[in-house]
Amino acid sequence: MNMSFLQELFSNITQREALLRRRTGNGLVVDHNHLLEACQALLKSDGEASSISHASHALEIYARLDDDSKTRFFERLAKDFSADPREIDHAYAAYRKGRENAALQRLFDVCEPRRQELLRRLNLSTGGTYELVRMREDLLRLMRSHKDFEAINADFTHLFASWFNRGFLVVKRIDWNTPAAILERIIRYEAVHKIRDWDDLRRRLDNRDRRCFAFFHPAIGDEPLIFVEVALTRGLPEQIQPILDAGSYDIEDPEAADTAAFFGISNCQVGLRGISFGNFLIKQVVQELKQELPKLKNFVTLSPMPGFRKWLESTYLEETVQQPDKVGLEPEALATLQLLKNPEWPADPEQSERLNAVIRPLAARYLLKEKNRDGQPLNPVARFHLGNGAELHRINWQGDISEQGIQQSTGLMVNYLYVIDAIERNHEQYITDHTIVCSSSVRDLSRRGRKLLKGDTGK
Repeated sequence: MNMSFLQELFSNITQREALLRRRTGNGLVVDHNHLLEACQALLKSDGEASSISHASHALEIYARLDDDSKTRFFERLAKDFSADPREIDHAYAAYRKGRENAALQRLFDVCEPRRQELLRRLNLSTGGTYELVRMREDLLRLMRSHKDFEAINADFTHLFASWFNRGFLVVKRIDWNTPAAILERIIRYEAVHKIRDWDDLRRRLDNRDRRCFAFFHPAIGDEPLIFVEVALTRGLPEQIQPILDAGSYDIEDPEAADTAAFFGISNCQVGLRGISFGNFLIKQVVQELKQELPKLKNFVTLSPMPGFRKWLESTYLEETVQQPDKVGLEPEALATLQLLKNPEWPADPEQSERLNAVIRPLAARYLLKEKNRDGQPLNPVARFHLGNGAELHRINWQGDISEQGIQQSTGLMVNYLYVIDAIERNHEQYITDHTIVCSSSVRDLSRRGRKLLKGDTGK
């Protein structure tokens, strides 16, 4: 791939965005009332040219608002741009009377909040899609203390699910010849294993044993939506440190690899939170890699377990859970867990092995048995990969011995295995009844974990 990467696809968009930035360089002083007036003018606009002009003006005003004015704008958006209850009642009465398709369509129309039409019209502006993504990023941040903004968020989610569906996404391989602006964003957005510098990035893009792929959307130019980092290995990897080691190459010839290990998946746009891209990207990358390297047999992740240590300690170590009516641990196992209080335990082989015998079985039960309100695994990474059709394959002791790995998951990492012929079947079973497909080794670990509980509950 050369420096023409994405240029043909995005050149017109980039030029128009530059023009827009120059247009917004004046000293205009605005507040949320100016924005509301611009939005009302946009909704009343009939012609395409005038609508584009009004949309650009409204987004220009929004970009200049401080958080207080943005909050006031969202408050008005939630209250004044919702559906009209009287129109809904009239439309529903008309539909009940005749049951006609025209009446049903009218009911659909009036049930839609005016906000959705406003967002569609704002999207007419040059660069409008990306500006709306950034607007939702503001909304998600501000709605933490404004629950009434959830209705606005639902409108964004509904529209983004259509605007960013798989048919519009473009998958591109990222390599050292990718434009520097995109590489800089990859460094900035990497959320799993921080990229230290340009040398570290180059190592992760090495043609010999690394691959990186990203999803782009034509409407937002060279801003990646999500990217995945892949290590080509012989056999399933157990530890992340050798993969991240800048001086270590697992293989010299990509054809010698039998495994593609996904070791980092990073969502880049906060404003697109909740819009699923990862499942599409992983499946697409599997196909891309299989085509490039037909000898690959295994497609597996090396995944963290965020939140596991916090769960482990709050469930079994805190004083509030040491009560007779609570299902706790057998005394010997509980005493072993106390070793976690020693920050030097990872470097002590004896203490590490004792903790391994207790923690890995409990981790297996955590992944298989601990559920959220929806009946899905408590662990978010598990939900992601199992929902994509992967198998819970192996739990690796001291898979990540970094400070973050120890603090988040007591150093554990998980292999989720993507078996091409079983992905869709596993996905359907998980979606239908939250069935977790796992290997016999993980199942055996879970049974060992059960025996560590007081009274061996049998669950």
